[in-house]
Amino acid sequence: MKYVRLMDRPLIFFDMDQTPFQNGHLSHLTYKQPTPRSPPVNKEMSETLTRVGPGTRMGNLMRRYWVPALMSSEIPEADGPQVRVQLLGEKLLAFRNTDGRACLIGEFCSHRGVSLYFGRNEENGIRCAYHGVKFDGDGHCVDVPSAPQACARMHIKGYPCVERGGIVWTYMGPADQQPAPPELEWCTLPPEHVFVSKRLQYSNWLQAMEGGIDTAHVSYVHRFEVDTDPMHQGVKALDYIKADGNVKFEIEQTPFGLSLFGRRNGEPDSYYWRITQWLFPWFTLIAPFGEHALGGHVWVPIDDHSCWAWSINWQPGQPLTEEERTAMEEGKGIHVEYEAPGSFIPKQNRDNDYGMDRVAQREDRSYSGIFGFSAQDYSLQESMGTIQDHEAEKLLPTDKAIVMARRMLHEAALGLEQGQTPPALDPVAQHVRPAGVLLPKEQDPVVWAREELADATKKPVFSL
Repeated sequence: MKYVRLMDRPLIFFDMDQTPFQNGHLSHLTYKQPTPRSPPVNKEMSETLTRVGPGTRMGNLMRRYWVPALMSSEIPEADGPQVRVQLLGEKLLAFRNTDGRACLIGEFCSHRGVSLYFGRNEENGIRCAYHGVKFDGDGHCVDVPSAPQACARMHIKGYPCVERGGIVWTYMGPADQQPAPPELEWCTLPPEHVFVSKRLQYSNWLQAMEGGIDTAHVSYVHRFEVDTDPMHQGVKALDYIKADGNVKFEIEQTPFGLSLFGRRNGEPDSYYWRITQWLFPWFTLIAPFGEHALGGHVWVPIDDHSCWAWSINWQPGQPLTEEERTAMEEGKGIHVEYEAPGSFIPKQNRDNDYGMDRVAQREDRSYSGIFGFSAQDYSLQESMGTIQDHEAEKLLPTDKAIVMARRMLHEAALGLEQGQTPPALDPVAQHVRPAGVLLPKEQDPVVWAREELADATKKPVFSL
């Protein structure tokens, strides 16, 4: 049993075995008294949400979307070095072929299972270093020197790729179900408007993504960092965030996922609303701060126990300034400093307790004793274990967006098994933008957002 409070409306109690939303609309709910002992997520639901390998429910669902695979800069030149990539439990190999096309194929040769990482990238394909078997960028075997007639039975997997927003995206699902490429705002801007980074996180993708959905934690774990971080400092929004940690939420289910409305006290006649979005299945957008760059994340499973956390900043109407880009390259804001260049492993990591500084914690220079927005988040998310024990958690009213996202993902995964089309495959649904705005107390933020945030490219940025 779980309860949800929508602003000052009555409490709604619903049985967690019921489906509260059908086809985007609130369906019949049974009103009951809450039973505290009922777990918010049962074992079946947790397994469905966290297991992503081939043939799993969530893995099948995720393979119906374009997946961020690696940065374009990781394979900068034609016939250059290939790169190992692991996504959704599959070990793959990325390379740029002679024609300059980004390619993604299975890592292992079909002959004797040798890793093609040790092969030769040449003449529009990868040739295995062991016996010379060659594969093109689609995984087709094009040469078996010792038995040319064997090519037809030697193919390996190959996935189509597109490049947008400085990222190589791949589609890993059924070929006849391939959707149009992503159209998030930052994917469509000139390169000088956008900065992209990624980092390795040692936790399941779900608990990492849920941190992106949860806006209530900003008032706590990040409360001291915001005053000094160059991507957040010096804006009016911080006054409202730090003054009111009792965030009240409105949540709207949308064609793309969820719109989250976090309400804090603003001026005497207004509320400060931080409006963020979760987009199916793994995108989150961050409410902006003043004139600083907008931000967002993508949370992509490597396997069941680790994920890639992609972090993106962008300016819709102008290039990033030199100061902004330098700060991002230095790991400020939502980015990180790496343990070693190109490793994508954060310098602050579980092996060094994330740089924990108890003195800074006592002196209120860092709420958790850890510095850096991302480190403050992933240190806590990794502390849950690589897969959180969902049956042991006791959720609070501020977690209702997380509950809704879990249910929507679970329903979509089960629906796919029944032949239903996954939600939000149309990239037009991604034309949204987060906001931070003061609204009169009597104004409905959901109605306002439908008008001002639905097609972001045609509207100004709303930020304080």
